[in-house]
Amino acid sequence: MSRRSAQSKCSIESDGGYTFHYLQCAEDGVVYMALTERSYPKRLAFLYLDEVSEAFVSGVVEEYGDRWQSVIQTSDRPYQFIKFDRVIQKKTREFVDPSSRENTSKLKEDLADIQSIMKKNIQEVLKRGENLERMNDISSQLVNDSKKFKWGAKKLSYQVMIQQYGMIVGLGGAFCFIIYMKFFW
Repeated sequence: MSRRSAQSKCSIESDGGYTFHYLQCAEDGVVYMALTERSYPKRLAFLYLDEVSEAFVSGVVEEYGDRWQSVIQTSDRPYQFIKFDRVIQKKTREFVDPSSRENTSKLKEDLADIQSIMKKNIQEVLKRGENLERMNDISSQLVNDSKKFKWGAKKLSYQVMIQQYGMIVGLGGAFCFIIYMKFFW
């Protein structure tokens, strides 16, 4: 249930050697924050925040059903979701050691996901390039065909003009020839 497309995220480094990471999800309107040491991997911090946000939303949906978004938006008590603290503590314990096997595998999975997305994007770009190239070939063929049709249209126009005025010109020429023969010979 990754909601990456509807997120904005940022990391802000403080003077004291710490980094604030925040993740804002458009779906639920909640901002999730974490404070880590500056050496803690940013990608792992955002994986932590992503898992916390997913666990929070699934917990709220389980408790409030279809009206979960309105419950979050109209929350007026400061600790209305305090029971979610146990989930946060559990996730925090999971992500404490960035070099643990679980966290390393999470990072590898995340990088593999990003890599597959990038491959898909590159394939789509290449496919678009192929489509553009094919369209260029088609348009070139259309230009060549239009030139042929232009010449054919001119030729047809001349033929129609000859059919239309040929008889008149021929009779006029014959009449002029007869008059020339009669008066000048």
